[in-house]
Amino acid sequence: MTAVRPPVPSRSRTTAVAKFDAKAMERRRSTVCAQAAGFPGGSISLAGMVGVAGRADVPPFHVMEVLSAAARRQRVVGDVVSLAAGQPSSPAPTPVLEAAHRALREQALGYTEQLGIVELREALAGHYFRQYGLEVSADDVVVTTGSSGGFLLAFLAAFEPGDRVALARPGYPAYRNILTALGCEVVELPCGPETRFQPTVAMLDDAGPLAGLVVASPANPTGTVLSPDELAGLSAWCAEHDVRLVSDEIYHGISYGAPLASAWQTSRDSVVVNSFSKAFAMTGWRLGWMLLPPDLRRAVDRLTGNFTLCPPALAQHAAVAAFEPESYAQAERLVEGYRLNRDVLLKGLADLGIDEVAPADGAFYAYADVSHLTDDSMDFCRRLLDDTGVAIVPGVDFDPVRGHEFIRMSFAGSAPDIEEALRRLGAWLSSSR
Repeated sequence: MTAVRPPVPSRSRTTAVAKFDAKAMERRRSTVCAQAAGFPGGSISLAGMVGVAGRADVPPFHVMEVLSAAARRQRVVGDVVSLAAGQPSSPAPTPVLEAAHRALREQALGYTEQLGIVELREALAGHYFRQYGLEVSADDVVVTTGSSGGFLLAFLAAFEPGDRVALARPGYPAYRNILTALGCEVVELPCGPETRFQPTVAMLDDAGPLAGLVVASPANPTGTVLSPDELAGLSAWCAEHDVRLVSDEIYHGISYGAPLASAWQTSRDSVVVNSFSKAFAMTGWRLGWMLLPPDLRRAVDRLTGNFTLCPPALAQHAAVAAFEPESYAQAERLVEGYRLNRDVLLKGLADLGIDEVAPADGAFYAYADVSHLTDDSMDFCRRLLDDTGVAIVPGVDFDPVRGHEFIRMSFAGSAPDIEEALRRLGAWLSSSR
């Protein structure tokens, strides 16, 4: 069983921590010097001066920068068509909205239990039995402030500074950036079409000693899915090598024929992170959950109490209704809409000569190779927005090595928006040739 362990002195860990600390110190010195430059007289005492912590020196989340730029253009010009955000355009299921109204009328909405109200944790346990045939106790479930809060808690509880944690590249950038900020060493596993952009056991064998592995299925940005056998193989490798598996399952419920497996079907030592944001169209409600092995529960309980006290009370009371039959039915209808949007987008891109796209087996993204059009996806996306009002995301957000040749487009919005974006993109590409 993988357990919370004290730091084990090793040359690799010592070196990693030393590099991290040195970087932080240099960052502080640079900040202090920059501040000192504004003082007359040429010298000041460094006593009492403060700077920006080195751990904060992580790359920005470019998706959010694109959204900000698109919002500015929309305010001024009013012509933006956005395929940038991984956000459903539909509201939360009707039973959830009705439950929220009831909670506002009837609940005090004060602090809740740190790990979530028992009604929601019991509903989540029932969800795993219905969807996966898994016997899950409410005690196994921790409600979090979005999946982002879940990742932060999981990484803090499971990994020490200097630990080597592997993840696929391309992949969701927040994994890499949070781990880096916590002083962990990120081990990127380069993944491409030959492995359907997912990590393999062979990659792990070649990665050197690891403390953790983060997987995502369906994945952002590629939409690819690990088969049940592939996930079981990765899980078995982690168990054999005493490596903590963290499974991002926030796009479960959104797939187009590919079977979806949960890591807890093969390993109760793994951490499962999920969210109400995607399948239940509740992005702004900021509510997620984790399935936690017993050895991490007390640590996560303490961290939650010190960080956020509890997840949002209103969202918790409303989310209990997400597991009613009508909520499931509405979520399934959303997926049928995504399926139609997916077909429109993939065909439209192919007609424009953009036909090397990752298999979009799940989630709601098309991750496309545009190396024949640009070697700078950031500039490509910036010019497309400036010239046409179409907002998409550069691949460098997800892959700092090869992402300059890729773009990500979301098909979570409306079909008319996708069709209009394709029309404008086609005209822009024709005029650029």
